[in-house]
This record gives sequence, structure tokens and C-alpha cells, in this order.
Amino acid sequence: MEAVSYIILIGSTLLIASVLTSYLALRVGAPLLLIFLGIGLLAGEDGIGKISFNDPESAFLIGSMALAVILFESGFDTKLSSYKAAAWPAMTLATLGVAITTGVVGAGAHFLMDLNWVEALLVGAACSSTDAAAVFFLLRVGGITLRDRVRSTLEIESGSNDPVAIMVTILLVEAATHGLASPMAIVGELALAFALGAVMGLIGGWLLVAFINKANFEAGLNPVVTLTFALFIFAATNVLGGSGYLAVYAAGLYAGNVKLRGALELRRFHSGLTWLSQIVMFVMLGLLATPREFAGIALPALAVAVLLILVARPLAVWICLLPFRFSVRETSFIAWVGLRGAVSLLLALVPVLGGLDNGQVIFNTAFIVVVVSLLVQGWTIGSMARALELIVPPRRGPVERVELELPGNADQELVAYTVHAKSPAARGQRMPRWARPSLVIRSGAVVPLHKAKPLQPGDHVYLFTPQHRLPLIDKLYGGSRALDQNDREFYGDLALSPDATVEQIAEMYGLPLSLANAKLTLRDLLRNEFAGACELGDRVRMGGVELIVRDMDDHGITSVGMALEPARPASRRRSVKQRVGDLGVRLRGWWNQQSFQRWKRRELRRGRRPEPLRIEPPAPPSDEAERPREEQLEGRNGG
Repeated sequence: MEAVSYIILIGSTLLIASVLTSYLALRVGAPLLLIFLGIGLLAGEDGIGKISFNDPESAFLIGSMALAVILFESGFDTKLSSYKAAAWPAMTLATLGVAITTGVVGAGAHFLMDLNWVEALLVGAACSSTDAAAVFFLLRVGGITLRDRVRSTLEIESGSNDPVAIMVTILLVEAATHGLASPMAIVGELALAFALGAVMGLIGGWLLVAFINKANFEAGLNPVVTLTFALFIFAATNVLGGSGYLAVYAAGLYAGNVKLRGALELRRFHSGLTWLSQIVMFVMLGLLATPREFAGIALPALAVAVLLILVARPLAVWICLLPFRFSVRETSFIAWVGLRGAVSLLLALVPVLGGLDNGQVIFNTAFIVVVVSLLVQGWTIGSMARALELIVPPRRGPVERVELELPGNADQELVAYTVHAKSPAARGQRMPRWARPSLVIRSGAVVPLHKAKPLQPGDHVYLFTPQHRLPLIDKLYGGSRALDQNDREFYGDLALSPDATVEQIAEMYGLPLSLANAKLTLRDLLRNEFAGACELGDRVRMGGVELIVRDMDDHGITSVGMALEPARPASRRRSVKQRVGDLGVRLRGWWNQQSFQRWKRRELRRGRRPEPLRIEPPAPPSDEAERPREEQLEGRNGG
């Protein structure tokens, strides 16, 4: 019992030391993973802690589980929009790039370290996988904002090259112990592993989402379900002969891009669990290392690290990205940001477990390469991005947006914003009724709504809204320019006369017509909808379009906007019938545009001017127009 307590005490002490020293790392900009590795080295048998840990089997087991958790979270936080922007270049780097890096580093290790070709290629395979967790942490801490395509390429590459490097390493160990298989057998084994991994991952992700959404567990049980599912998918795929690492990444990617109950809490849980996994894995690998053995291979290992950083990685990146039209600066930055981390050390354990004669040499070499990579590349990411002039201004938008799920199937969400100093809300622009906050917190205190006007920069506002309105509310509370009536997303694609009748608009655009409203003008239709209390931004749906109160004066509505393809509320679970309906909405939007053009040409052939139903958008507002309407009215009345 006392021995167990000592083990727990030592383990918790190492974790506490890692967390506390991370604060110093944040202040000096050091790579956190290097700090965790250093804690393990100091506590190891060659350090001041004198802790003897020489169990590569347990280290590989714990490291594999930790890596499965990290890959699941990596997929869970990756948006499919990133794949649309950078899927092909990232996947090319993750496959061809890994092969080129393995070959170049392997050739260097063969001649520099006097290893046979298979063992030398194992050094290259172990060093071929990047660790973008450290990259993005350093970018975030340094306030470095990159173009989406560059950032997405690095993110997707890091998540998808781990399974490739792992499969190459396993094949090379099998070749060293049982002989090299035929090229066709190797290709077939790789294809089977990746195909089975992708299929198992997608099926497992679908089952995970369906299970959580339908089981309606207690909120605290959902993280346990996702963790156990992730580990089950990882292990089951490996047992069946597939790539468990690819499967768990694919499962996280699927689960993170569909509607999932309690998604916000799950992201927080897996983010914290990923940090714990990285700390445990690096501290454990630091304990496993024996620095006294480094002296015999230090110089050739340093030469291999230089070859990797200055030759292998740049060569792989330039060859892989050549067809994708990245700029020279972007390609150079991606080539430099190739940090090696936990996966490289974990892969270097495979030759040790395989019983290779030079297995420990391979592990020690990979360890030195990782340390050099974290020191040289990890400390220079910010300066390299600035030197290459790749830092772009942060995208204007909400400083903070927290989405909370409501019980049941309500299509409303509670969202919170921090009002941006350059947002329309902070500049006094009148908010549409559907974008007004339900709660305002200023300087840590709740402010009554009638006393909170006008909103001030830094105010925390909370409001209920359907999900499809979020992009419009982003414009009001985020750091975008002041809205004017040329903003098509907010005020519609067309400006219509409020005196046009519903019947005329329905005929022009091919919209469904209610006989009770046929003779009403647009002004009367909106007035009836909102009981005579119309306000700027009020919206009402009419078939496949949306009518919007675009402008008003003291006497009422002076302009009506029309959104030809308005956003539709998103269902939590879309059936095939609903998806077909969405396609129909998009087709109707296209048909509405074509109907307008046909009607306009027909009117012109008849010698008529079709303009009475449509008015040109007003000129951008002057400073006077940007003032709140209450102040304008006071000025007109001499108040």
C-alpha cells in the first residue's frame, strides 16, 4: 500500500511540476512540449530525481492510448471547411511528404551512423511525422494569425501524417525481423490498413453521434462515452488489421462536424484530456531516455537533425506543394514549421519492442532530433512568420461566442458575445428586435436593459437566437464595419418599393400567393405582421425569399429588402427528405433570380420600365446616417 502511495505521489508531483513550469514557458515563449520532456529527463535515472523507468512495453501502451486521445481531439476540432481549403496539399504532404522525408533522412542516417538500410529508414520514418499541437500553441500564444489555407494545411497534415508514419514504421520493423515483402504486398497492406481505418472511423463516429444524441445521458456521462468509444474504435480497428490511428482521427472528424448533444462540454473535456495526455507522454518518454548513452551518437544525431530541418523537410514540402500554387513565402514557412514531437519518440520505440539490435540507437537518435527540432524550430516560429511577412490581421468577428444547448428540440441557442470596439453595436447602431440582448454584463455587474443603452465596448451580452441568424448577429457585435444599406447579407439582395403589391412580387418571382394578402402592399404586409410596430431589420418569409424592413422615416417604411436565398434554420438531425427539401430551396432561389430577369426583359419588350417595383440602393450613409435614429430625431425636432 505504501509503495502504491509513493508511485501516485511521484506521478502527481511530476504533473504538478510540468503544469507550474508551463507558466514560465508561456512567459519566455518556449515550446511547452520541450518543458515536459525536460521534466522527465530531470526526474530520470540520469537526472536529479534518480527515478529508474526502463519499461518500453508499458511506455508504448500508455503512449498509444495517449496518442489515440490526441488524434480524436485533433479530428474533433478540425472543421470540414479546412479540408475544402487545403485537403489536397495537406494529404500530399501526409503521404508523399512522409515518404520523401523517410528516404532523405534514412539515407543520411545510413552514411552518418553506419546503420543498415532498414534501420536507417526506421530513423527516417520515426522523424517523418510532424507535431502541430506545439505549432498552433506557439502561434496562438504569439498572437500570430496566418492565412486559412496555410493554417489548414499544417493542421490537416499533422493529423493525417501520423497514421502514415506509423504504418511505414511497422512495415519496416517487419522487414527487419522477417524479411522485406514484395512491393505489391506492401502496397496492398497499406491500402487495406488505410481503407479499413477510414471505414471503421466513419462508422464508429456515426455510431458515437447516434448513441449520444438518442440515449439522452446525463451531461457528465457524455465525455466518458466519447472517450471509451474513441479507445474502442482505435483498438478494434488495429485488431482487424486497419490503421487504428486513422480510424480514431476519422471518428473525431465526423463527430466534430455534425450536430452532437453537449458538443461544447465535450470539446472542453477533450481539450483538457489532450493536454494531460501530452504531459504524461512527454514526461514518461523523458523518464525512459538515458542521456548518458547520447554521447556516443551525439554528433551524427545532430547531423541527422540538421539534415531533417534544412534538407529533408524543405525538399518534401517544395515537391509536394509545387502543383498547388502556394507562394514562395508560404511554402518556406510550411517547410520550416515541421516540429517533431511525441509521435516521433513513440515510433522510435517500435524498433526497441521489435528486438532490433540497434533499436536503442534509433530511439536515442530520434530523441536528439526531437529536442533539436523543438529548440530550433519551436523557438523561431514567430520570428520566421514575421520575417516572411505572413502574419495577417485577425479576421474581424466576435471576440467571444459561446453556444449553449437548450433542453429538448428547441431550435434556439443562447449565445454570448463580448462587444467589439468597432462593432455596429458599440457605435450606437439600433439593433433589430431579433438581435437585442436578454442580458448585459458590464464591469462584472448585471446592467438592466433599459440602462444598458448604448452598448459599450467590452460589454458581455447574452441573447437567444436561432442558429441561422448567427452570421447576421456576428456582424452586429463583432468587429465589422458599421452596417450600411449596401450590405446584401443583412439587408437583402434587392431593394423594393414598399408600394409594390404582394401580387406583383409573387408574379415577378414566381412565389406562392395567398389570396388574402394579394392586394396588400409590402408596407401593409410588414405592418400587419408586426402589429404596426415595424423596426429596421424586421424580417418575414414569403415562400423561398425573405422580405426585410430596409429603411424607415418618421412616417413608416420607405424601402423593403428582399433576400433571394435566405439562411434556413438548421435541424438537429436532417433526414433525407429534409435534405432534398433544402436542395429544392436552393433551386427555387435560382429560379427566383431567373424569373426576375425574364420579367424585366418582358417589360422592356413591351416598352415599359420595370423600375417602379425596384428602387436602387441608397448611397452609403453619411456620418449623420450612422448616428442612432433617436439622436437624428432629436436633432430634427430641435431637441
